[in-house]
Amino acid sequence: MNPIHKFTGKSWTGLLGTTRKSRIISAGAIFLAACAFGAAGVAPMAPDASDLPVKSIALNLDMPNLADQIAALQKDEQHFVQEEKVRAGDTLAVLLQRLGVDDPAAVNFIKSDKIARAVMQLKTGKRVQAQTDEDGQLQWLRATVVDGRDNPAKQISITRDGDKFIAKEAAPELERRIEMRAREITTSLYGATDATTDGGKLPDSIVAQIIEMFSTNIDFRSDLKRGDRFNVVYETFWQDGEMVRAGRILAGEFINRGVTYQSVWYEDPVTKQGGYYSIDGKALKKAFLKSPLEFSRISSGFANRVHPISGAWKAHKGVDFAAANGTPIRASGDGTIDFAGVQGGYGNFVIIKHWANYTTAYAHMSRFAPGIRRGSAVKQGDVIGYVGSTGWSTGAHLHYEFRVNNEARDPMSVKVLAQAPLSPAEMARFHVAAGDMTHRFALLRPTGTSMAAR
Repeated sequence: MNPIHKFTGKSWTGLLGTTRKSRIISAGAIFLAACAFGAAGVAPMAPDASDLPVKSIALNLDMPNLADQIAALQKDEQHFVQEEKVRAGDTLAVLLQRLGVDDPAAVNFIKSDKIARAVMQLKTGKRVQAQTDEDGQLQWLRATVVDGRDNPAKQISITRDGDKFIAKEAAPELERRIEMRAREITTSLYGATDATTDGGKLPDSIVAQIIEMFSTNIDFRSDLKRGDRFNVVYETFWQDGEMVRAGRILAGEFINRGVTYQSVWYEDPVTKQGGYYSIDGKALKKAFLKSPLEFSRISSGFANRVHPISGAWKAHKGVDFAAANGTPIRASGDGTIDFAGVQGGYGNFVIIKHWANYTTAYAHMSRFAPGIRRGSAVKQGDVIGYVGSTGWSTGAHLHYEFRVNNEARDPMSVKVLAQAPLSPAEMARFHVAAGDMTHRFALLRPTGTSMAAR
């Protein structure tokens, strides 16, 4: 049989496939191939680049006059801005010299103007910014004046107005930031807070708040042990890239001897009432502090003893805290001063009347705090006096008494209620705010602990 005849004798449908699907696919492929060959056949060939005509064009360009450019630049007045920090021993003249100011009129104005004179009282390390022209004439100067606690009090600005100067003061504009720190106790609380392992030590005001926050549950004199940890979230306020002060602790977590204490600051946006609460919304502020001194040790407990002066065996109706002379004494609870003066063997003595039938007494003070007098109101943690050795005392210490119906009780064992709880509406708003702090605690914990859900 003729092989050609054999091939051409086959059905085209047989070449496309045996199934309907395969025949459709094969036909489509043949159609596309035919289109491709057809396009290649009709497409024109690209001309050779060497055969294209070349045309030269020459233009005369006017170059700018360099002298005119320099003259234009010289007409524009140049200004320079510089920033310097106040150094120890700086005078106004030295500071302005470093700022590039050569302007006797500006110096005289700063010395004579009531507002501008504040520049001469700036503390070491504070920043001053100034703008001058090319001749050193002062255009403006800005600085922030701080108060006794290093908090920004006002922003001073001195501006040139023709041949005169104008000085203004305004409230400083501060940037609020949220910072988080985690620490482990290896030697002491202050050893941990002063550590710089994560970029910087904790501000002193934040350390004081940590002590106040957890002092109703932790005795920082004796309860801390190596391996305890704490995490803290707090606010700081900045100006021109420099931290000017620390604010409030927003949340704190302290793990002491395996027990975790947590505290979250919450201020209700409706009632405007604020305070510290546990994660589940329970008020943490208790009626009385565990100790009226931040750091000390108990030198004599609530029990019978031999009196160190009389030698007689008698009941000791309070607790003695040994501390250095001048150590601040805090009111252990909110109340009103019922007595402030000298009373026999108690020496300088203060009695605070709290609600209902509770009173606390503080003896042997070296002196009273300003404003402490009968009838004055005090808040928990307010300084009411300072440790001393007045009255029947053999050394500097605080004698502290807790009384119920004027009967002495052991302050180390008495149990009192916390402040009022949140209402249902406040609790709902609180849980929203506390959720963010729970997540932050999880981020601060060592690797391997469970993360809190957001």
